[in-house]
Amino acid sequence: MSSARVEYIAPWWTYWLHNFPHINLRLQPVDNNFNPEDENYQQSLIFLGCVAAAGLGLNLLCLAVYLSCLCCCRREEEEEESKRPASCCVTWSAVAAGLISCAAVGVGFYGNSETNDGVYQLTYSMYNANHTLGGVDSLVTGTMGGMQSGLQQHLARLDEIFATRGDYVQTLRFMQQMADNVIKQLLGLPDLEQAKVDLASLASQTSLVEYYRWLTYLLLLILDLVICLAACLGLAKQSRWLLTTMMVFGVLTLVLSWASLGADLASAVGTSDFCVAPDKYLMNQTRGLIGPDIVHYYLYCSQTLPNPFQQSLTVFQRSLTTMQIQIQGLLQFAVPLFPTAERDLLGIQHLLNSSETGLHQLTALLDCRGLNKDYLDALVGVCYDGVEGLLYLCVFSILAAVAFSVMLCAIPRAWRQIASRERDYDDIDEEDPFNPQSRRVAPNPNHTNLHSFCSYSSSMGSQSSLHPPAQAPAVSNAPVSEYITLPA
Repeated sequence: MSSARVEYIAPWWTYWLHNFPHINLRLQPVDNNFNPEDENYQQSLIFLGCVAAAGLGLNLLCLAVYLSCLCCCRREEEEEESKRPASCCVTWSAVAAGLISCAAVGVGFYGNSETNDGVYQLTYSMYNANHTLGGVDSLVTGTMGGMQSGLQQHLARLDEIFATRGDYVQTLRFMQQMADNVIKQLLGLPDLEQAKVDLASLASQTSLVEYYRWLTYLLLLILDLVICLAACLGLAKQSRWLLTTMMVFGVLTLVLSWASLGADLASAVGTSDFCVAPDKYLMNQTRGLIGPDIVHYYLYCSQTLPNPFQQSLTVFQRSLTTMQIQIQGLLQFAVPLFPTAERDLLGIQHLLNSSETGLHQLTALLDCRGLNKDYLDALVGVCYDGVEGLLYLCVFSILAAVAFSVMLCAIPRAWRQIASRERDYDDIDEEDPFNPQSRRVAPNPNHTNLHSFCSYSSSMGSQSSLHPPAQAPAVSNAPVSEYITLPA
């Protein structure tokens, strides 16, 4: 039976994801067949989210150990010697984090767009199928209403007009039998109204969920990019408060990255389980609602498969043809005798013509090619674009986690370097003669002594102009500094 399917082949990545181990929360293996109603299967998908949560815990533990070692292992004596290598390490770490973050954002944008395209193709196909099923239901309801109400009214009036002609009344009875036969064939068609309503509701809910999913990832991508740019700005400006703020947001984004990885991985595995064997799941879901031959006809749509509606449509067509022949005979032979019957006969003829038009439309809508095309388009959208986009989003989450882990390792070292430089600047001795500021601010003691010596010499000169010079003192071997020292 599966050999008839040549239009849809599941991609290789769906088989790869389908072979992931399915384990419930009690660590027991679970069948990997798609069965979202089963509690064990639901737990197997939740277990994948728990694996991502365990990865988050391990990542945070490694960061905590690294930061603890960074705070405890201080090398104050070797700080000046290791300043240049540490600065290069921080620089290259920041560059690596920025490049990885940019690559992650690019991959994330592509994956988000691919997933959105796949879901859009799914909902578009579902709405198309819903329109087809709605058209079938509308044609069936309209034809049955015309046969049950309009035709019976015309036949009742004609029965009164042709009361004196038994052969004409017998023709009317035969037409009533043909009309009942048409109604019986229409009632034999499957009731697709419930499937139409469920399909439309499912498509609406899927569109709403996809919109919020797409918007959430868009905001997450923008947040990652903004945090990366702000962290680079903080390193360039050597702003400790900006680096501290970005470190807090980096931890938050790291948590969101691991959470998105768990959600994307669980969604990708669950969708792949469906994509590997979609026909089997749909056959099980429609069991008891629609006949298996009808579901098989639409799922595979092979020329070798018999049309389950062919017999009903053939009987419908033959009944309409027989009724039209009877009406033509009555218009030709009965109207000259009963002119008042012409209006009802023309009304029946118009009703039969509209029913035949509806029969052709119904035959086209019930053909498997339309619904099968929508079904294949939905599978291609989900299993190719959708699952591929989820895989790219998983890669984005991993790259984002790596980038922010590197950034969280680099920021504390940069923060310590900035604090060390500020501390070294504050510890500069203002009385150091080699300090440029001390040379600009501190007064020169030699200049002060020289100024005092000049003032003292000028005062002594003025006194010698008023008194006779004293006898020259004896030559002394005292140093010159004794002559220029100011008295206390």
